[in-house]
Amino acid sequence: MSEAYTGGCACGAIRYQISAEPVVMLDCQCRQCQHESGTGHASHLTFPRARVKVEGEATFWDATGDDGTVKSRAFCPTCGSPVYMIFPDMPDYFVVRAGSLDDPGRYKPQLVSWAAAGYAWDHLDPALPKFDKMPPT
Repeated sequence: MSEAYTGGCACGAIRYQISAEPVVMLDCQCRQCQHESGTGHASHLTFPRARVKVEGEATFWDATGDDGTVKSRAFCPTCGSPVYMIFPDMPDYFVVRAGSLDDPGRYKPQLVSWAAAGYAWDHLDPALPKFDKMPPT
């Protein structure tokens, strides 16, 4: 493993350290990610939750995806930055927002999910595999 992935919110009230490599890195074009990001997609890194340390208290809001998956999105109650996401039905995963990394240059997307909800003006890497919804497991 390379150096730990670290990051947090804009004001520093929430910090995380992850001592694992991402399971997957992806751009999601679902409507919920569009709302949360204020643009055409959100960029995420998924990690094994057991390798994550979080300092600070996040505020959560839950949303249910089209497939019934509940997503608990964590944001800073002070600065409002979206930082991470957890899934009550998939407790082994921890998902961080690429923009919350101390070094966002470490983010290397591998695929696009929910491309069916994407917009022509949201230009993502055309070489990335695209899935209309979530990719098969």
